[in-house]
Amino acid sequence: QTRSEVSSVSANKVLRNTYALLAMTLLFSAVTAGASVAMGIQQMNIFVFFIGAYGLMFLVHKTANSAAGLLATFAFTGFMGFTLGPIISAYLTLPNGGALIMNALAMTGLTFIGLSAVALTTKKDFSFLGNFLMAGAIVLILAM
Repeated sequence: QTRSEVSSVSANKVLRNTYALLAMTLLFSAVTAGASVAMGIQQMNIFVFFIGAYGLMFLVHKTANSAAGLLATFAFTGFMGFTLGPIISAYLTLPNGGALIMNALAMTGLTFIGLSAVALTTKKDFSFLGNFLMAGAIVLILAM
């Protein structure tokens, strides 16, 4: 094998592992959100939420280069899914709530798949878009 073939195989393995980890964390988050809805959990105190979210983000950062980092990542995504449960419950009380949630899920999934396909097939570095996306996010937040 040539050097470029080996690096291509290595890059594909890293990408496959990254997508697998993303899928597992999203699935775990969905399971904890479903459990939260099933248990009828009410909205959490905002201070408890911030302490939990920022504490787990700090933990993920500090354990990033160890096996404990995986556990911290799953703890963070599970906590985020659990806190999403009351929001999902609120939307499920609407007349078309289930359809609304499934529409949001489908659109998010399709957007992710489409953008991933573009990024993987073009082999272009999209890091130049960072400042533009940040400015757009600020505009969206201010527009609310």
